[in-house]
Parts: sequence; structure tokens; C-alpha cells
Amino acid sequence: MNEIDTRLLEFNDFFTAVAIIGFIFYVLTAIESIFDVATKRRLEWKQTMANVAIEIGNRILDNTVISAIFIIGFITTEQFAFSTIPVTWWSWLLAIIAVDFTYYWMHRIEHERRILWAVHSVHHSSQEYNLTTALRLSWLESLYEWIFFVPLLLIGFDAIQVLASLFAVVLYQTWIHTEKVDKLGWLDGVLNTPSVHRVHHATNAQYIDKNYGGILILWDRLFGTYQVENEKPVYGLTTQLKSSNPLTINFREFRTIYKDVIRAESASHKVSYALGRTGWKPNERVQKTEGE
Repeated sequence: MNEIDTRLLEFNDFFTAVAIIGFIFYVLTAIESIFDVATKRRLEWKQTMANVAIEIGNRILDNTVISAIFIIGFITTEQFAFSTIPVTWWSWLLAIIAVDFTYYWMHRIEHERRILWAVHSVHHSSQEYNLTTALRLSWLESLYEWIFFVPLLLIGFDAIQVLASLFAVVLYQTWIHTEKVDKLGWLDGVLNTPSVHRVHHATNAQYIDKNYGGILILWDRLFGTYQVENEKPVYGLTTQLKSSNPLTINFREFRTIYKDVIRAESASHKVSYALGRTGWKPNERVQKTEGE
């Protein structure tokens, strides 16, 4: 057994709990899907099956190259830490809060930079909003997302503790992808709830670029990106993706970037089209062309 396996084994109870909760989520997702079809709330299966296919792809990748990159990146970075924070009950609390704060900024930057939006837009491209939408995650995100958490490792948080905390933040968000749960009163101003997250997935003008939080929505209130749900959300992208092909869903925006770069008149414009703010155009103010 190598060092990484030994480290992971120390958190075995946590990861076992994650696996159990994940299984329960799959069951609830199947129940919701059957209910929606039986009550004619979901008139066709194409998007649902696309979401399932994308999830299968992610599980294959996570069990091979993707998880290895994530874990090796964490363990390697940890060697350069400036200090060591012991793994205790209070450091768990701090780690989850720190990871949730970092997640807010990672998520926000993924929306604001086009090359990252090309990846993250996969999750927003469905015009349906149900529990299977939580499965619609890009096959490429985990290749780079670990980099955002490097500062936490450098200040001394245990690498596996940070990884486990990120699991907790991501796992929390599975249940909020539903229209079956209405507003939850004061909780909508503290936590990321179904109502809060419906806003995030909507293309309504007042909803775009709002509610980035993972578990806590307090970060959005603090940094001016909070929006309550006050009109019926219209889901998807402002330029809707009319495809249920998992390959198209994952890579369509890269093709769009390529076309813009090829047509650009200068090298600086080429760079801005790819790496600039989402919606950047020459000699124009930034105006987002792909909504949340």
C-alpha cells in the first residue's frame, strides 16, 4: 500500500458515508424521473439520458486519470506548505468553510473567464431542471479545479482533509437541482437551496451571474452576487444548445471559441476571445453571450 492509499484509508469512514449518500441520491434521482414521466412533467427522455451518459463518463474518468491528477496535485502541493494545521474537529470546521469560500470564487471565475466557461457551461446547458441536472458536469473540470485550492494546502490544511471537504461541498449541492422544493424562508438567505440555485441556472436577465455559493449563500450576499427567486426561471443558455449528444454538450463551446479566434483580426484579440472575460468583443463593453 502506497502513501496515498494509506492517507485515504485514514478517512475511510468519511468516504464510505459519501458513497452511501451518493447511492441514495441516485435512487432519489430515479424516483423523481419516473414520477416526472408518469405525471407528464418530463415529456421526453433525451436530456435525462444525456445527463446519465455524461455521469457515466465522469465516473469512468474519476476512477482513472482524473482522480489521479486531482489527488497527486494535492499531495504534491502539500509538500510546499508553510505550516501544518492538525486534523481536529475545529480544523474540519475551518476546512469546510475555507473550501466553501474558495469554491465560491472558483465558481465565479468559471463564469467570468471564457475558456473556463467553455468547460463549466456544460452544467448550465440543460433547459430542464431536475436531479439529473446535478449529474451534468463537464468531463474536463477536474483537470484544473484542484489548482484553486492550492492556497489552502500551502497554509497547512491536510490535503485529504481539503479533498474530503470539497466532496462535502459538492455532495451538498446534489439535492438542490429540483423544482419539487419551494422557497425555504430565511434559509434561502443563508444556504444554497433549490430556490437559490434555480436562480443560478436561469437565463432571465436579472438572474445571470448570481448565486455562486456552494453550501453557504452568505458569500454572494457579501460580494454582491445574491439574487432571490422572484420570477419563473428560464433554464439553459442565452443561446440554447439544441443537442442531447454528450460530446456536443461537452465540447460545443470550444468549437465556438475556435471560430472566434480564427476570425480575430489581431493576436491580442485572439487571446481575449479565448482567455478574456466571457462575452468579450473588440471595441465593445463586455456583454455576456452565454447565460447561466
